[in-house]
Amino acid sequence: MDTTLLPPREELVETMRRIYRYRMTTTSGGNLSILDPDGSIWITPSRVDKGSLQPSDVVRVLADGTREGLHPPSSEFPFHREIYRRRPDIKAIVHAHPGALVAFSICRQVPETRVQSHAHSVCGRVALAPYACPGTAELGEKIAATFAQDADCVLLENHGVVIGGRDLREAFQRFETLEFVAQTLIHAAPLGAVKVLPPAHLGVETMPEFGELPDVAPSNREKELRTAIPRFVHRAYQQRLLISTAGAFSARLEADTFLVTPRRRDRLELTAAGLVRATRTACERGRRPSRAALLHALIDARHPEVGAIINAQPAHASAFCMTAAPLSTRTIPESYIVLNEAPKLPFLRIVEDAERIASEVSLGRRPVVLIENEGALVLGRDVLDAFDRLEVLEATTEAILLARPLGPIVPMPDPAIAELRRVFKVE
Repeated sequence: MDTTLLPPREELVETMRRIYRYRMTTTSGGNLSILDPDGSIWITPSRVDKGSLQPSDVVRVLADGTREGLHPPSSEFPFHREIYRRRPDIKAIVHAHPGALVAFSICRQVPETRVQSHAHSVCGRVALAPYACPGTAELGEKIAATFAQDADCVLLENHGVVIGGRDLREAFQRFETLEFVAQTLIHAAPLGAVKVLPPAHLGVETMPEFGELPDVAPSNREKELRTAIPRFVHRAYQQRLLISTAGAFSARLEADTFLVTPRRRDRLELTAAGLVRATRTACERGRRPSRAALLHALIDARHPEVGAIINAQPAHASAFCMTAAPLSTRTIPESYIVLNEAPKLPFLRIVEDAERIASEVSLGRRPVVLIENEGALVLGRDVLDAFDRLEVLEATTEAILLARPLGPIVPMPDPAIAELRRVFKVE
């Protein structure tokens, strides 16, 4: 559902449901608001279960201070109002207590977003506001003063996070992306020093140029793929293999034509009609494919046996991408059989280095590679095969990270690997 088309009450409820569903807040924690063009503020209520919030529960506080609604507004209303006063460009606010960002807040640290160009671009400037008692004017002043220094995301010492945006969608996407970064950094901490991108690699999002494909009626195969891809994208999102702002799926239609996810579209809102038919040089009229479309086209051209491709940044696998720690798939048979060796490539740009990346993968020997400070690239015979590899990759990296506190990890010995290669015909 495109929440930007909803009235404020319903947009706030749908966004809060999403935050609560993915355990990024609690029943009693967090609040959202939208600044209306008429100066009134729509805000979630005080002391109402976030898990069962209804549009009728949302409160409207008019510019003169009068209010409409069944409940009092959130006790944190004062800082929402003060942020809007100090930052006229902010039109929506998300405040919540997601686990990883709370961990940073109680350590009084700010997540390092320079570990990934995309995350750095989405999150903007991240700052830390000094502690003050919740619901007080003092807290509102400290938060608003931090936003007034051009912060887009503000961690509150020993509390949580407040994030602003030009609309609620942007505020939510910043919130979700920053929580993803925080989770990944926590997973990466036991693996060693985190690699930070230099300034030249930040804020660079080159978009390939595409001409226009002629209009054609979709074949039955195209209709089937347009049905299947969104299902797997939604499934990947629900399993936290993707976030709303990052990740690309594609599936081959013909020798040089494929369907790919669109540019800058919320992954949970993807529909069959939203997919883009593309080739290496052209796409459907009036459409914008993912930035990864060129890379996927080059892989398809080199490897005719590849039927589907995924770029993704799941949190546990991304921890290995942001450190020098190697990933060993010699953990359990499934990991090795499905992933093969899953090597790590140096930092490469998805567009500018697409030719190099395409030369580093193959369906047999290298169906999965990690790219430093970028994420995972996964190939499959079809969408299900690629999705299975993505799931196994994240399950494998999660298991390795969970195992570390228990003691040294013991990989399967070479004879066991040789047997797997022979029995399961692993190249």
